[in-house]
Amino acid sequence: MAEYTHPEVLVSTEWAAQHLNDPKVRLVEVDVDTSAYDQGHIPGAVGWNWQTQLQDNIRRDLVTKSALEQLLGRSGISNDTTILLYGDNNNWFAAYALWQLKYYGHKDARLINGGRKKWLEEKRPLTTESAKITPATYHAAGPDESIRARKEDVFAIVENRNRGHLVDVRSVDEFTGKIIAPPGMSETAQRGGHIPTAANVPWAQAANEDGTFKTADQLQQLYGSKGVNGKDQVIAYCRIGERSSHTWFVLKYLLGYDRVKNYDGSWTEWGNLVGAPIEKESVAATAR
Repeated sequence: MAEYTHPEVLVSTEWAAQHLNDPKVRLVEVDVDTSAYDQGHIPGAVGWNWQTQLQDNIRRDLVTKSALEQLLGRSGISNDTTILLYGDNNNWFAAYALWQLKYYGHKDARLINGGRKKWLEEKRPLTTESAKITPATYHAAGPDESIRARKEDVFAIVENRNRGHLVDVRSVDEFTGKIIAPPGMSETAQRGGHIPTAANVPWAQAANEDGTFKTADQLQQLYGSKGVNGKDQVIAYCRIGERSSHTWFVLKYLLGYDRVKNYDGSWTEWGNLVGAPIEKESVAATAR
């Protein structure tokens, strides 16, 4: 992992296993399948529910600063705690949690490379016992708007008022407008398609079969083939901002691109937004 620009944001499953009883480290599991934690998790890990604890469903927004402070405090996390995040589906929602932690200024948040999948494949221990937590006091900073894109930032690129790249990390079928959302997902939009000028680089292409991240050279080639090389601003988006958090993590930390933002409004905002242009293309067109 030393090949990455910021290797310190990733730890191996072995490193995580060696720090299960480290009082300065807190493991947090965040899964797409919110029932997975209760079926078995890494000993000592707490579980966060992305639907109820990492989103404000009344405002359709991120959780507030005070709500995050309360969540971290209940999880036994202080400002100087090293947070190790992991989850199912190649750390999809673990990356979403990390992005929010960075948005509110937590200094040391890392991903376990390979996440839940690699931990299970290596037959490492799981437990169904809840972690014994001593509540802590947490004071969040931020928010850091330099890593969050708003619709105005997207319009500026679409209308050529700012130089930059839009990276649509959804599936080809979502990008072309064949479907609006993945099967079983409730958050949706009125229209299918993608934001004009966006390049389609499905988020999972950044990961290997075991859930670990591809090498830096492979990642540079993957995004560079679509014109994304870090020279200009990059805004990643998906449907609700979670898959694009994974791509944001890759671009910002693994490749070290300075100006990378996650558009968490993503397609559920843009696809419903009055006056926002969209495009639809065939699979053949996207492959050219």
